[in-house]
Amino acid sequence: MKIKCIIIDDEPLAISVIENHLKNFDHMEIVETFNNPLKAYRILEQEKIDVIFLDINMPQMTGFAFIDNLSYKPLIVITTAYREYAVKSFELNILDYLVKPIPFNRFLKTVNKIYQQVYVNTASTDASLQQEPHIFLKVNKKLIKINLNDILYIESLKDYIKVLTTLGDYVVHKSLSAITEELPQSNFMRIHRSYTISINKIVALEGNTVEISNRKIPIGRNYTKQAKERIFNINDDKENK
Repeated sequence: MKIKCIIIDDEPLAISVIENHLKNFDHMEIVETFNNPLKAYRILEQEKIDVIFLDINMPQMTGFAFIDNLSYKPLIVITTAYREYAVKSFELNILDYLVKPIPFNRFLKTVNKIYQQVYVNTASTDASLQQEPHIFLKVNKKLIKINLNDILYIESLKDYIKVLTTLGDYVVHKSLSAITEELPQSNFMRIHRSYTISINKIVALEGNTVEISNRKIPIGRNYTKQAKERIFNINDDKENK
């Protein structure tokens, strides 16, 4: 399934930057771009749009006014040169807030959030949505698609992380905190300052370690209570089904 997007910005260069970023993702389809937000309402009436990349300061109408007049609300990603609107934006339940100029690594985080909303959190009987939930990681200048179900655990390597999967390992220039935020909390949990794990890949718990794929991973002192509560709660849920 293609994720349908529109871009609304009165600056052609800003639209071009987002277009170039989106070209890296096969599942993202740009339906149309608009310099005038008033003209964007037409396409929203004609077809279902999944994501709007929206500027705030535009002469015809502000981004906030545009949101207020939507008949239905797609996922909204604010793209602006101003940081001071962030609080107001998140009060409107927008998905993400990107400050121009938008670097690709930051944009990648937004796309992973979009994928999580569409493929993981959205309940649907549409067969086109029934594909493996996944994220994209930038590995050696290449975007690698990694299915969430293949991830065993993630290890911090200072400025890098190692993502260990059933198909291989990947070293990525990203912090453990950043990748943990991008993963669904229902399936992933940080158990140590150096480790985030896939909960359903745990095969054993011994003392303050978990075993995943024949590898023992420590549970940090500050994470012990929360980690064990979540592990046992999930196991209880499985047993009760």
